[in-house]
Amino acid sequence: MAALASRTLLSKAAQQGVRSAGFHSTAAAARKVCVVGGGGGIGQPLSLLLKMDPNVSHVSVFDMVGAPGVAADLGHIDTPATASGHGMSLKQFTGDEAIPKEEQSAFQAKEFDAALQGCDVVVIPAGVPRKPGMTRQDLFEVNATLNANFADAVAKNCPDAMVAIISNPVNSTVPIFAEQMKKNGCYDPKKIFGVTTLDIVRAHTFVAEAAGVDVTSLKIPVVGGHAGASILPLLSQATPSVKDKLTDEQVEALTVRIQNGGTEVVMAKAGAGSATLSMAKAGAQFAISLIKAQNGEKGIVECAYVESDVVPECQWFATQVEIGPNGIEKNLGLGELDTFEKQKLSEAITELVPSITEGVEFVANMAEKKVA
Repeated sequence: MAALASRTLLSKAAQQGVRSAGFHSTAAAARKVCVVGGGGGIGQPLSLLLKMDPNVSHVSVFDMVGAPGVAADLGHIDTPATASGHGMSLKQFTGDEAIPKEEQSAFQAKEFDAALQGCDVVVIPAGVPRKPGMTRQDLFEVNATLNANFADAVAKNCPDAMVAIISNPVNSTVPIFAEQMKKNGCYDPKKIFGVTTLDIVRAHTFVAEAAGVDVTSLKIPVVGGHAGASILPLLSQATPSVKDKLTDEQVEALTVRIQNGGTEVVMAKAGAGSATLSMAKAGAQFAISLIKAQNGEKGIVECAYVESDVVPECQWFATQVEIGPNGIEKNLGLGELDTFEKQKLSEAITELVPSITEGVEFVANMAEKKVA
């Protein structure tokens, strides 16, 4: 009996040892992810979902204020991934340990460097969220500069990382990030992604409800961009097929609802925020797909806003892409469109072209100002 008890205790100890050392034993297959803006409404639940995923070995949380507290909270969760927080704590921002304003920029730059070093994937939800009455231009003016600065930091600390950009307006911020990476001499078009996954998540939810199908079995590609008319759900390509269960009027209404899903949430929250939880789910799903691809898993396909020649008028366009260890391996293009989708494609292009141009010109103008 004593020998049996001894063996049982040893077995339990071994199991506990494997669990406590999990992040060491899986390090070769797991990855370090930085969430830029990890203290915000999207960043916190996004960081939580990443902390819970077995493919992630470390979640690096960066934000201007509050990231150390978020990381401490994450660190209590009993999953193998570890967490670290970078940026000012609330005390360092306004409390007893407040850092002088003239020293804050240097402090934050050092913290950002530490957050990014060694990262395999960088997810960027940081930026000003939409509020009722805000125009796209209002968002652009603030978030454009932020994303150019983020590109400089990524270029310095983890230039080979895959980058998933959530910061709105995605149609412009992604070209801005790419142009700034070009200036740093380390742009890889296979590794820069605008995250449009929330449009797919919404399409699955809304269409499944309308068509009476199982949402977990539904796959609908959404192409174009990530704002208004630039969003084009391809219901004709849904698997399993759903168009035979919908009228033309329903298809048009569902398309409009998917295009305006963000506004629906902003209005429902009545000024108290934008789509945070659903965006966190979508962002985590996309980031985890990147990690799985880096780890060699085959058949990873996601819709993403990428540099592309699929639509000649648009340098950037969201389509389904197959992702491998080094980024995009194949752009799967648009596929066959029905008459309604062809009409909507024209509208998407009209919406996208000026947004892309605005992003590219923003970085060019930044360079001119520096020279002047």
